[in-house]
Amino acid sequence: MAKKVVATLQKGEGKTFTKVIRMVKSPKTGAYTFKEEIVHNDRVKDFFAKK
Repeated sequence: MAKKVVATLQKGEGKTFTKVIRMVKSPKTGAYTFKEEIVHNDRVKDFFAKK
């Protein structure tokens, strides 16, 4: 699946987007989960600043 995402992002305007993954700890169970998003390159820092 990742290959399809990468191949799609390589064409045209896709180069202005980045797939970001953030690890988030659940306050209830203490387990870690991963949040994935495809965001514009200008908004990458905003994605990691969110909690």
